Amino acid sequence: MKRFQYLPIFCVFVLLISIISVPSAYALEDPATESKAIVLLDAATGNSIYTKNADERAYPASLTKVMTTLLAVEAIERGEVSPDDTVTCAENIHYDTIEEGSTANIQAGETMTLKNLLYCAMVASANEACNAIAAYISGSIPDFIVLMNDRAEELGCTGTHFANTHGLPNTGHYTTAADFAKIAYEAYRHKLFMEICNTVETTVPATNMSAERKLGNTNGLINPNSQMYSGYIYEYAAGIKTGHTDDAGYCLASTAHKDGIDLLCVVMGGKAMESADGTKYSSFTDTIGVYNWAFANYSYREILKLTDLVEEVPVSMGSNGSFVTVHPKDTVRVLIPNDDNLENFEQIITIYSERDGQELVAPVEAYEVLGEIQIVRDGVVCGSSYLVASSTIELSYSEYIGHKIANTLKNPLVILFIVVVLALIIGYIYLLLRYRKSKKEYLKARKRRIEEARIRAERQARQSNPVRDPRRGAARLDQDGRTETWPENTGGQAERDYFDEFFGKK
Repeated sequence: MKRFQYLPIFCVFVLLISIISVPSAYALEDPATESKAIVLLDAATGNSIYTKNADERAYPASLTKVMTTLLAVEAIERGEVSPDDTVTCAENIHYDTIEEGSTANIQAGETMTLKNLLYCAMVASANEACNAIAAYISGSIPDFIVLMNDRAEELGCTGTHFANTHGLPNTGHYTTAADFAKIAYEAYRHKLFMEICNTVETTVPATNMSAERKLGNTNGLINPNSQMYSGYIYEYAAGIKTGHTDDAGYCLASTAHKDGIDLLCVVMGGKAMESADGTKYSSFTDTIGVYNWAFANYSYREILKLTDLVEEVPVSMGSNGSFVTVHPKDTVRVLIPNDDNLENFEQIITIYSERDGQELVAPVEAYEVLGEIQIVRDGVVCGSSYLVASSTIELSYSEYIGHKIANTLKNPLVILFIVVVLALIIGYIYLLLRYRKSKKEYLKARKRRIEEARIRAERQARQSNPVRDPRRGAARLDQDGRTETWPENTGGQAERDYFDEFFGKK
């Protein structure tokens, strides 16, 4: 029996190990690849789906022409140049190219439209076309290279430096798969760029120095007649660019669309592999492989719906409510593995008024943007949307006026002004009361003095025997027998006399 006493413990141990060993639904097995570095993006959002050595330094080779063409397209969109502009190729068009490099045999002094130069650069991968484009856009090739590096920095590239316009080997010319995916993603969003890079074949009209040129795209995903990479047609592919040097290996940037899913893939450091069927290029086999893997295992899932009420936001001074609910302005869909659990996603909500430390004050209009929400998985933002008000909150004017008054009274300058005004009012009242009291006493004394003066005057008059009127203002006879009126002392004059005396004017 002893040999069985540990059997239950052993069984429990085996069960635990088996549970731990079972991969989670999210632990999707990565695709098998041969190339040095790969990045696969959801082309709708720019989010990474699959990466391999994404941050290791790599040489872009002719993928460089994506940046050159992107800058030209952006200059066209800004109205600085036109695709129909006639460009005269400068004398230094070949100054840093090599004879064995890819070319469209464009010569110094040759003229063609800017758009045809772009076709030569992206379809035929002509190095000299890139130099001609650079000199036309920026005035000189070195100035254009500065522009290339500035634009890479703007796009968030941290491991990229361009030393030329076309991608021929240079120790100072490098990137990473992650960085170049950002560049390719930006280029993908420009209609003219995708029109050019997805052109399978085109004809450049004759110029002043050449007959017409028939150009065939080097990208075997879209061109069945590619001279270098035939046999890789992928019906869902569009663009973008191939590249190859001994140092860079085989590189490929492309996009694919299937069943409503848009993908973008960058492969760098690909290999040429010999097989019974001939040479296979891992830049193409890996690209097709990761596309098929993603289309089979990923789908868009709704993380947020327009009807989702995300949060209640307090509103002050509202006449018909003290809060408003917010909902997403747009549906948020995320490309995730088919078996992934939506509970693995985190919501980060930002209400702008709360972020800024302020109250949300009525009026609030329905669908007014009040904040934003981000859907995050493992620290990576997978999707986002603005948050808008679900209803209108009207302003309560009584509360608004009260609020304004209260805020005004909190202002130190207003408080000081009120104190000064009150002090002046109190001082004025005090002075007025004092004035009235003193005036009353003054007028009483003045009346007494006038009466005393009148009595004295009458007394003196009687002594001189004049004819007098005992009433105030009585008349008397002068020496010639004419009537003379006794001078009046009006109350108004008395008040004026007192005012002057009170305020020190006499």
